[in-house]
Amino acid sequence: MSRLGQFQILVFINVLLMLSAESRKIQLVNDDDLESSNEGEIKGKQWAVLVAGSKDYSNYRHQADICHAYQILRKGGLKEENIIVFMYDDIAFSPENPRPGVIINKPYGEDVYNGVPKDYTKEAVNATNFYNVLLGNESGVAGGSGKVLKSGPLDTIFIYYADHGSPGLLAMPSGEDVLAKDFNEVLEKMHKLKRYNKMVIYLEACEAGSMFEGILKDNLNIYALTASNSQESSYGTYCPDTYPPSPSEYDTCLGDVFSISWLEDSELHDMSKETLKQQYQVVKRRTGSDVEQTSHVCQFGSVEMLKDDLVSYIGTNPENGNFTFTESPSSSPISRAAGLVSPRDIPLLYLQRKIQKAPTGSPERGEAQKKLLDVMNHRKQIDQSIIEILRLSLKQTNVLNLLTSTRTTGQPLVDDWDCFKTLVNSFKIHCGATVDYGLKYTGALANICNVGVDVKQTVSAIEQACTIK
Repeated sequence: MSRLGQFQILVFINVLLMLSAESRKIQLVNDDDLESSNEGEIKGKQWAVLVAGSKDYSNYRHQADICHAYQILRKGGLKEENIIVFMYDDIAFSPENPRPGVIINKPYGEDVYNGVPKDYTKEAVNATNFYNVLLGNESGVAGGSGKVLKSGPLDTIFIYYADHGSPGLLAMPSGEDVLAKDFNEVLEKMHKLKRYNKMVIYLEACEAGSMFEGILKDNLNIYALTASNSQESSYGTYCPDTYPPSPSEYDTCLGDVFSISWLEDSELHDMSKETLKQQYQVVKRRTGSDVEQTSHVCQFGSVEMLKDDLVSYIGTNPENGNFTFTESPSSSPISRAAGLVSPRDIPLLYLQRKIQKAPTGSPERGEAQKKLLDVMNHRKQIDQSIIEILRLSLKQTNVLNLLTSTRTTGQPLVDDWDCFKTLVNSFKIHCGATVDYGLKYTGALANICNVGVDVKQTVSAIEQACTIK
């Protein structure tokens, strides 16, 4: 064979070796992006975003819910680097916490705070960071760990948000609120960018259904479960002077009934043998959705996902491998009289407990009494202001029906979301409305927008109404 022929053969062999090495490299990358299930099937990675959207010790329950969820996900097999946590982190070491450095989510429960990552805390818990984390935009987040979802088209995502809510929005402790329209636009963008295969959202908040009703599309492979419909409160539980009560040294609620329902159910069962539908039924029953004057758990989006096993989204604890799904005694309804407290009344309950426990004539008792009186007076002013806002903006005297009237089931809260956002911000700025009470009237502001008023004139009406002595 000529030297030229030998050279050509060597070149050919080298090319084959290079291609083989590159192929092996690609295979290793692909293998790293995939995980094998117990049954041997190939699936994508599991991701989770946990958000407590409040601050202050009186809102203890939200961070307790989120920390508990983190522990369940970790025991379920989700990797720490695939779980992103938002919480203000002012509860565990608050001077008011009777167990410094410890957070519990049920009476005499174990510590759920230990080991929880501090990805986004204090002012970094805001809507902008939340959206950018979901979109995987590392350059858009600020003030936190920088962790974002690095998910792809084969992956599943679990989002759990526990917070105060009101018609059309969820609270954040810093910056602007999470508006239903903005949140759903982010979800649609994630779908368009193929950021996931399937997504499950659990939402704990008052009027939580308004975040999805008439907005969340059913072709996005997203299933959402909310603690309440678009018109009602969700409820706190494990509170003082209820049954079962929080330990006597705690002056506030330890959990939310929707949240502890799915969390405690997940701890009990093998999630590879329980479906989303089965957990929905447990949660619906325990929250008392079939009982008068309680919240109604609602489903939105791709309900065909109900047949999916929970293991695909929250994992399963190996210790529960011998447990099959059965209705447990803990899934019995919690009656409102026995153990449920409206989140908007929990700050009052907290201050009342402070007054009861402080010695008569003490500075602590006097301070708590003054705070309670200030809160009650502020609520009275808010109640009066919203009536005046409706009268001034609509030039009507009979406006009480607009405080509670809602649109037909299946319709979004409002059509003009820019109008809604402007009025909500104005109501907060000029009237001092907060999401734990005053923003319960955002439905009335939505009704104003739906009438088709002049937005600038309505902003003037809000400013005028809230400066009336």
